[in-house]
Amino acid sequence: MRRYRNYWAYSAGLALAWALVFTLTGALHGGAAAQHLLPVFGGFCIGWTSTTIARYFYPPPRRWTPPRQTPGPRTGQ
Repeated sequence: MRRYRNYWAYSAGLALAWALVFTLTGALHGGAAAQHLLPVFGGFCIGWTSTTIARYFYPPPRRWTPPRQTPGPRTGQ
């Protein structure tokens, strides 16, 4: 199950969800109602693209890295 927890699998799931929304809206309310969703989908695509770019150029910080050890004062010299 862990191999499905990545960005590409999440993107594919979102694409399927949007396809389902457009299909159901078109089937239940007609093509004109589905066209009203296009600006919402366009805004979602702009946001998704910007987060993808940000994720590529600014990756999250590493978790669980131990703090850097500073050497203590030397004794016996």
